[in-house]
Amino acid sequence: MSLPLPGPGELAIEPLFPVALGRVQLAPDPIDTALQIQAIHRLRGEATSNPDPGCAWTGDLNGVWQLQQHPDFAPLIATLVAHAEAYLQQLGFDRSRLALHIQRCWPVLSEAGQVVGRHHHPNAHLSAIYYLNGDGTGRSGCLRLWPHRQINELVPGMAVGHDGPLALSPWTAPWVDVAPQAGLLLLFPSCLDHAVLPNEDPDDLRCSLSIDFALSAPAAAAEATPPEYLAPHPSQWQEL
Repeated sequence: MSLPLPGPGELAIEPLFPVALGRVQLAPDPIDTALQIQAIHRLRGEATSNPDPGCAWTGDLNGVWQLQQHPDFAPLIATLVAHAEAYLQQLGFDRSRLALHIQRCWPVLSEAGQVVGRHHHPNAHLSAIYYLNGDGTGRSGCLRLWPHRQINELVPGMAVGHDGPLALSPWTAPWVDVAPQAGLLLLFPSCLDHAVLPNEDPDDLRCSLSIDFALSAPAAAAEATPPEYLAPHPSQWQEL
């Protein structure tokens, strides 16, 4: 895609190849949210971490990874899926030519001082985070997103600081932080490195849901060949 040429005058810097971070601010029913938080507490049981005390409790490592099938969460997750569909459409995907699957859906509970370490989701394509609580200040632990490679720093490592000659700017930011907000849905490519910063609010247990989506080709009709650009539909795989 070509960009229009700037006119004569001062230097113009244009953003190229942006990462698509989807944001949707929902207005959930407070009663529904309270019931969902209570359900997560029941699912967690007596556990408080993962299992290191400094790590938040995540359901995917504790047998709680299919919340889309839980009656307290199914309507909410159906709404979140609709926004994932809209995200794909805005990226330019033709939904009639692919299938969208929920791989995993799990809760995350972060007590005071707990974190989720830097990671990405190599087995998924699209990831979502939905916050059941949070006041938007970031005190309960921001989501931190890293670029794959910070090419604008020109000299590798300059953007991390340590008294280097490169001042912080939007073009060289080493990461982006997003504060939890009740009802906020975030969508981003699963390959993007991310983490959760420490919960610094001793009176607030941060509660969120995570969803991993995978894209495949639609189920092919009998004797039809699925397209090469996507994995065949899982119903047409053969387990060995």
